[in-house]
Amino acid sequence: MPITLTAEQEAWFRAHVARGDFASVEEAARQLIDERIAERMAQEARRHALPVGALSDADLESIAQTEMDPRHRHLDRELD
Repeated sequence: MPITLTAEQEAWFRAHVARGDFASVEEAARQLIDERIAERMAQEARRHALPVGALSDADLESIAQTEMDPRHRHLDRELD
């Protein structure tokens, strides 16, 4: 997917390539995009995570005893 950089972005990339931080503008863009995606994924995971202690031992035991819907048994096998 082609993207268009602003003049400021292109200048920043070229300066960092010239300093040897990256082999090319394309490599720099890929790396920085990958890093930002990883940051966003971590933020989303933290936002959706349950706080420590949110589930009691009884809650966890109840979850452990819950029967899987037979239509989803293939998921259980895939995790093994």
